[in-house]
Order: sequence, then C-alpha cells, then structure tokens
Amino acid sequence: MIITYRNPQDHQDFIDVHFDITNNDFCNRWKTQLKHLLVQNYHLEKNYCFLGFAQSPRDVDYLCDKINDAIFQINRFNTYNKWQIAGLDPYHIDDHFTKDSVMYNESFGVGHAIHGDQKTNLGLCLKHDAMNRLHRYFEDLQGEAWGLSEYYKVADFETKYAIRQLNDLCHELESYVLSLRKSVLEPQWQRPSQIMTWLQAPRQNLQPQDFNLFEQNSFDRELGGVYLHWAQIGKTHIEVFRDEDGAPVDDVVCSTINALKYYTGEFDIEWGKDVTQATAPWHTQEQQQFNAWLKQNGFDPDDPELALGYIKIGHCNLQKSFGTDDQYKIWSTLSKHLDVYKITIDDVENTFDYVWSQPDFKQKQIDIMMPGYNHSSKK
Repeated sequence: MIITYRNPQDHQDFIDVHFDITNNDFCNRWKTQLKHLLVQNYHLEKNYCFLGFAQSPRDVDYLCDKINDAIFQINRFNTYNKWQIAGLDPYHIDDHFTKDSVMYNESFGVGHAIHGDQKTNLGLCLKHDAMNRLHRYFEDLQGEAWGLSEYYKVADFETKYAIRQLNDLCHELESYVLSLRKSVLEPQWQRPSQIMTWLQAPRQNLQPQDFNLFEQNSFDRELGGVYLHWAQIGKTHIEVFRDEDGAPVDDVVCSTINALKYYTGEFDIEWGKDVTQATAPWHTQEQQQFNAWLKQNGFDPDDPELALGYIKIGHCNLQKSFGTDDQYKIWSTLSKHLDVYKITIDDVENTFDYVWSQPDFKQKQIDIMMPGYNHSSKK
C-alpha cells in the first residue's frame, strides 16, 4: 500500500509512503473493504485524520472554537422544539470550551508529579472532566452504532453533522494536548498518529476467530504500525482505565464501554515511538494494573470478545519511505505534509483532492452524508 501525502500549503509538494500489509485471512478481508472504499469513491474524513502533531494548525484554540460552533448548532436546533414535539426532553448544552477549560496552563508547572502527587505540575495537562462532559453530550445525542438516539433521528442535517463533530473534536483535542505537553516535557514520547476513516464506511461483523488477533498484538504500538480502526461509538476499556487513573468505575461509566464488534476498511497509523511490552517495562506494568482493574470492575481479561488490544494490519517501510527510522526526522517530514492526497493498494487507487481548510468543506461533508442522514431520520 502506498499513501501519497501532500503539503497543504504547496500542492506541488508530495511524498510517497510505503506500507507492507500482513498476508492473513483477516487482513485480506480488510483489504477487500478498503478497496471497496476506494473504488466506490467514499469520502475520506480529512478534518479528523492527523492527531497528536504538536505543530498542527488545528491547535487548542481552533478545536475549542469548532466544538463551540457545534454546540451552538445543537442549542439552536433545541429552540425549534422539534425534539419536544417528538416527545423528547429539551437538550441544551450549557457549556463553553476554551483553552483554560480543557487544559491547565503552564503556570501550574510543567513537570513530573512530585512524590507521586498527581495534583502537582499539572501544566499543559488535559482536564478530563471537561472531556468526559463533551463525550457524554455526544453519546446522549448520537446513541450507539446499533441503536441511534431519538435525538439524532429527529435532528436536521446540520445538527446531525454537529453531533458527530463533538466526538471527532473531543478525541482530536485529547490527542493534541497530550502531544503538546510531551513536546515540552518528554519530546521523544509525543504520540502523533493518523486516523483513516471514510464517511458511511460499511461495517462488517468481526468473525469469532478475529478476536484472537487482539490478544496476539495486545496494546503494543510501533512507529509506522498500521492498526484496525475502532469503527463504533463508545470508549474502550483501556481508555476508561486511563481516564479514571485506574480507579473503580460506577455503572454509568461502565455503560459507555463497548467491545469492538465490527470492522471496516478503515485503519490507524501509529507515528509515535514504540510502546511494546518488549521495550517498555512501564507498559508491561500498566497492562498488569489494567488486568487487575478489569477484574475489579467485573470484566474477564481473558475473554477474547472484549477485544482488548489492537489488531495489527501492517507496517510502514520507514527506510524506503523516509530514508531513516529516526522519529524526529519522520515527524519533521510528515508535519509538512498533513494532507492525504492518494491511496494505492494492489491495482486499486483513489485521489482525494480536497482539504479541511476549504470554506465549503463542511457543506461537502453534509451533502455526502445526506443519504445516511435521510435513512436515520425519524419519519
């Protein structure tokens, strides 16, 4: 597989990045789904693609502005009383997101916790309460892949788009803040990544044997690794464990956790430093703590259907693509080319000649989503 990246500020500046895809039954089925997305010209989601690049123009201020735009649209639709006419309670989001509301500023000190006190040196740390609120708004309004919320069904097209943006922007903001802090405190541990999703990508049920692949790779991530995208709504077990700092969770929090049931032709690329149990002892320790937390909260860490981990699909040929395996040089090159222009796999390719910064990008997405919006609308 080859991904051609473009410099969004110089449309004549391209780089080709080469990936070796694993040859097994699941990956072959995954390739079939990716080829379908390319052949049928599905719309690549470019405003939720590159996460955790600390030099990205989509910074905290930009992302908070977009979140507030989405909230404004949702609240405006609430004033039309269409939800109430449909028998639903009003849904007004009394929240406003700013840099100070989502992260601690540098005056709190940017450094490691002092004597294990997690309330020290909080500078540039994410405020998880704000992010949990934002994700809860999305879950209330969107529902789940197998059970859409009545709020979503009744909403008009622009409000459906706004609801979806709450989720995308929440995760993008979390990744950005994490990398921003790491760029100051521990630059080698920045976590840039790439999320390759398509609007309305068709889902396939994972087959029973597929779940063993989660255990094989577990939660290891490698620089240049290609992993199956999480193609459904809801937080993973490991996300909740980390958000709650390993503390027990109540039934409300547990209800937000969903084991993966589906796969698509979508995928994620890890551009951060390797985090594997073979190379990072702290990662092994975290997995041990995570397994204990699972048991404490009534989950069986040996149950393959919990989908605990990431299915690895392939790996970037770093030397062929970048002429180096030095993460800083790779980040420097990628940071100048944060736009996917073309994807080629076997004898199939497609070009995506549009960027999120274009004024009409939002309307293009809404237009493309209209068939799905119509299908999900309550008649």
